[in-house]
Amino acid sequence: MKKILLPLAVFLCLTSPLVQGAASPPNFIFILVDDLGWTDLSGFGSKFYDTPNIDRLAAQGTKFTQAYAACTVCSPTRAAVLTGKYPARLRITDWIAGHKRPFAKLRVPDWTMFLPHEEVTIAEALKPLGYATASIGKWHLGGPEYYPDKHGFDLNLGGTDRGQPPSYFAPYKIATLPEGPAGEFLTDRESAEACKFIEQNRARPFFLYLPHYAVHTPIMAKKEVVAKYQAKIKPGQAQSNAAYAGLVESVDDSVGRLLRKLADLNLEDRTVIFFTSDNGGLMRITDNAPLRAGKGSAYEGGVRVPLIIKWPGVTKPGTTNETPVISVDYHPTIVEMAGGAPRPGQILDGESLVPLLRGTGGLKRTALYWHYPHYHPGGATPYSAIREGDYRLVEFFEDRRVELYNLKTDISEQHDLAQVEPARTAELRAKLDAWRQQTGAQLPLPNPDYDPEKDKGGGKAKKK
Repeated sequence: MKKILLPLAVFLCLTSPLVQGAASPPNFIFILVDDLGWTDLSGFGSKFYDTPNIDRLAAQGTKFTQAYAACTVCSPTRAAVLTGKYPARLRITDWIAGHKRPFAKLRVPDWTMFLPHEEVTIAEALKPLGYATASIGKWHLGGPEYYPDKHGFDLNLGGTDRGQPPSYFAPYKIATLPEGPAGEFLTDRESAEACKFIEQNRARPFFLYLPHYAVHTPIMAKKEVVAKYQAKIKPGQAQSNAAYAGLVESVDDSVGRLLRKLADLNLEDRTVIFFTSDNGGLMRITDNAPLRAGKGSAYEGGVRVPLIIKWPGVTKPGTTNETPVISVDYHPTIVEMAGGAPRPGQILDGESLVPLLRGTGGLKRTALYWHYPHYHPGGATPYSAIREGDYRLVEFFEDRRVELYNLKTDISEQHDLAQVEPARTAELRAKLDAWRQQTGAQLPLPNPDYDPEKDKGGGKAKKK
């Protein structure tokens, strides 16, 4: 028996992909910045914020100019990134635990305030393929029983149910992050822990999910960096918050540190890097022009975000792609890059971006969708939206009003075409309704406690 088994074992070993010289699966670093606006990078149009390292990353990979977050606020987008499902399907449709408007015209649905265990995250999809996994930074997808370590991550540093840090300077008072020396800066600490994880797992494939707390409030930065930007402010400048600029620069510093670590360990040619944001920039702090409004709104400024993907040996350095893509696409993309496949029966709303990145084809889908049955101080009242081709239609539930914009000719959404193009409006509205039914989207209902005198939640975003 031993004489038969030994040759068979040798045969299996010699015919395995590793022995045959097949390429090792790539490493992945997914950098998700909190509240970073579409024009908050110098490579995406900012003339105030300095982001040379992120610009260098873009020069090494592909920059997507029409990338979208799955929601206008954070938690739903984070869930969509990890699972490849639209927030409407997950029923995680607001930041956890949400904005309360008890006397508003509509009552929001009974939505889910955690990422259910049965959902398959990117980490859980990669674990069977031999990947080491880590989540370093903001989580915001439920309490301790739903933390990253319950969703396929070997390491959780900094992830809790909270949406922002008590402080960017140590002591941080973040339960899952051991305190650093007094005065240590949080973004620096996150990048240091990320580099440590990379070094510890350099001999095996890894998935590093790096959802920085920056650039979310509280707006805090190093004094010397704030002083640098204060000296750059010019009268009438739209982007002019020096402390926020310091937070943006801290993320850029982190990217530079990661790129150097990969180079030092000879891992840069084996590591795929994604860089994006969870929603648009917060209007009172930054400026998203030429986009309309910002975080928490129904418009482009709330959902269009920067995206850079570097896939060594595949993406052409310094290229730009104008294809509309969205958060739900990252799960199927990463799993395909790793050589994996969806689990039997697994539902994915996203589409793999591999054909775009390889330059071998486009995407099959024709439309992107959003569903936010909530109120937000950023201007949103309950709405759904669809983008198909150059057109984006928004349906507001309070009065069932629709607005239609041609983003190619009107990126600032200033000219509502709903009455001018009734046929297109009706067609897109019907597709949006069909999508809501297909995903089981929860709808707001009339609020029996509606009282306009008591409702102090604010109105919708104004046109610029």
